[in-house]
Amino acid sequence: MDVIDALSRELPPDRLLIEPAAMAPYLFDWRKLYRGQALCVARPRETAEVARIVSLAGQAGVAIVPQGGNTGLTGASVPLETGSSILLSLERMDRIRAIDAANYTMTVEAGCILQKVQEAASAADRLFPLSLGAEGSCRIGGNLSTNAGGIAVLCYGNMRDLTLGLEVVLPDGRIWEGLRALRKDNTGYDLKQLFIGAEGTLGIITAAVLKLFPLPRQRLTIFAAAANMAATLPLLARLRQASGDALTSFEMIPRVTLDLAMAHVPGSFDPFAQRHDPYLLIELTAGSEGIDLRAMIEPVLATALEEGLLADATIAESEARAKRLWFLREAVVDAQGPAGASIKHDVAVPVAAVAAFLAEAKPALEAALPGVIVYAFGHLGDGNIHFNLIQPPGLAAAAFTAMTGALNRRVHDLVARYGGSISAEHGLGRLRREEITRYKSEIEIDLMRRIKAALDPQGLMNPGKLLPAKS
Repeated sequence: MDVIDALSRELPPDRLLIEPAAMAPYLFDWRKLYRGQALCVARPRETAEVARIVSLAGQAGVAIVPQGGNTGLTGASVPLETGSSILLSLERMDRIRAIDAANYTMTVEAGCILQKVQEAASAADRLFPLSLGAEGSCRIGGNLSTNAGGIAVLCYGNMRDLTLGLEVVLPDGRIWEGLRALRKDNTGYDLKQLFIGAEGTLGIITAAVLKLFPLPRQRLTIFAAAANMAATLPLLARLRQASGDALTSFEMIPRVTLDLAMAHVPGSFDPFAQRHDPYLLIELTAGSEGIDLRAMIEPVLATALEEGLLADATIAESEARAKRLWFLREAVVDAQGPAGASIKHDVAVPVAAVAAFLAEAKPALEAALPGVIVYAFGHLGDGNIHFNLIQPPGLAAAAFTAMTGALNRRVHDLVARYGGSISAEHGLGRLRREEITRYKSEIEIDLMRRIKAALDPQGLMNPGKLLPAKS
């Protein structure tokens, strides 16, 4: 079977791209680390079309690479260089099928942009809490396939926690209708969890039932200077004790990251007159006007200042000021590019181990490569640290990036020693698929391969991603 001819008969011309220039934007990743090739780009509008494409590809023995917003950082949504696969873009499947405000759920298609989902929930006086830097362009299917987290995991959890049901096109072209809006369903295996975080290697997620929450009526944003890293965890515990579920974000911003943001990102500023390290960006929300967040938190901050856990703290007095403080968090991300070549690590350790991990990891990497800038920041409240390295002054970018493997090993071995994960948010993709064999047990790898073989015996779903090759 000529799969291109078969697809041409199934799809209107605007839903099948075969010209190289038209396909080009779909064939490289956001960081331009990977550039692949494809037989064609299919852009279905309905689940039935996805099923037909998958069925035809299966009959022809042709692999399929699903793609959402293509904002990933590990190469999972880019086809291999062989050019023998179909890239299936879900960008046109972007309908919000239903919002059930009474049940606090919404049903959306995989191609919905995250920001659109947030806005639709807000219009219904509800909150969809997933929030991350790429929310204006990333899509729900990708968020599900990588089990995305973001800045509010501390309170709401990641995509596994925010999903009640899925609709999935299986590798044989059948459609699993699992769009259940139930919070309790003990009728066997929780099948949706197989596909969340699977990076498209077990099937193609086409729609999901997502959890909604009360829309916050209050928001309190605090920028604080901790006495040191060791002081951050007692402060986190006290804030959680005092506020419970009201604490939604607890972000760490080390001094070096703020310095580079002020050097490279216009609009960045230092909220305090004196230099401190590290800083914390803390946010609390409440679904009722009757809760006085400020009265709840000010005593905690005052005690922390008296005891020396905090060196300084400021509470945003307006929404505009809160946005300015959150701008600094995004500026820390944006400053990395202008600062030089970087080697990125998206890692997680138990929250209680964050301070100890950083205390050991930072000097270890500085000793391994003198002059390297350890650029570690992120979601301290859930243990997810973006432990990035920026090239030392005087070292060429190419020479620095050539050291990626050796530096990865140092960072990830330390993460493993602290009981952590080498991929907290972004998935394995191509970037970490072989490396994971060092950190997962043989039993785990074997179980993953067995699941893959059971659901996708031909191995046609997003080949070369997530699962390490058999030795």
